[in-house]
Amino acid sequence: MSDKKVVDFNEKRMKSIEQKRRTFERVVFQDFLGVETVVDDQGAGFPIKFLDISKDGCKLQMPFTLKAKNQFKDGKEITLKLFFTKGTYLPAVVTIRHASEYIDRDGNAWLHLGGVFDTTLPSYKALASFTEFMYQYAEYSCVDKGEQKVLFF
Repeated sequence: MSDKKVVDFNEKRMKSIEQKRRTFERVVFQDFLGVETVVDDQGAGFPIKFLDISKDGCKLQMPFTLKAKNQFKDGKEITLKLFFTKGTYLPAVVTIRHASEYIDRDGNAWLHLGGVFDTTLPSYKALASFTEFMYQYAEYSCVDKGEQKVLFF
């Protein structure tokens, strides 16, 4: 019997697409669109940062405080305001499924929240389209190597 490994190119392709999606998300959430997300809880806003988005949920990060840890527990429903411009936002509701503390390389403490979107809201249609765009961009985008002609494969 041979000790040779069989390479699954489809698995490698899917990993590459996932890595591109996560890289693109970081650019979109932090640089390109300047998306600002605020958790609105009984009139109080908490600055929060999107880390990841998927078709059914998201991962959020906020500075760690005891108040935040006690307030944002599993099962809690939170309202998000996703600001794509200064004057308008896309509302979304997320039910928290898990919350955990995280210390980054610089020693900063964060609260990571993972949750699922309320898909019954009318605004979810726009959020779902945005998420689908993120996935499609990751799959079909190309690295610019200075070609004069665009080729489609």
